[in-house]
Formats: sequence, C-alpha cells, structure tokens
Amino acid sequence: MFHKKVSLFLFLMVFTVKSSYSQCAMCKAVVENGDVSMAEGVNNGISYLMVFPYLLIAALFYTLYRYRKQTKN
Repeated sequence: MFHKKVSLFLFLMVFTVKSSYSQCAMCKAVVENGDVSMAEGVNNGISYLMVFPYLLIAALFYTLYRYRKQTKN
C-alpha cells in the first residue's frame, strides 16, 4: 500500500512539473524589464508571502506540543 502511494506521488510530481513553470511568466517579465529596486520588491513580496504558511505550521506544532504536554501530566 505504501509503495503504491509513493509511486502515485512520484508520478504526479513528474507530470505536474511542466505546468508549474508557466505560473511565473509575469514575475519573470517584471524582473527582466525592470530595475534593481523592482526586482528587490518582487523578492521581498515572495518572502513576505512565504513566511505566513511557515508561521501557521509552527503555531500548529507549538499548540500540539503544549496539548500533549498537558495531557501527559
């Protein structure tokens, strides 16, 4: 069963990679045609959008850790 899930995951990853390249065409055009400050703005925006999912996951793990610690006592 585990082998089938891993095979399905790898199969989906291989065939969805090509379509994911097309999602960044506008960002690439802005960076190529803009100046340095515009490229830094795009990078800062990407970093800003990337931070929040990690913070949510960290808060979830911290909450689970506290819950498990309280239930053991």
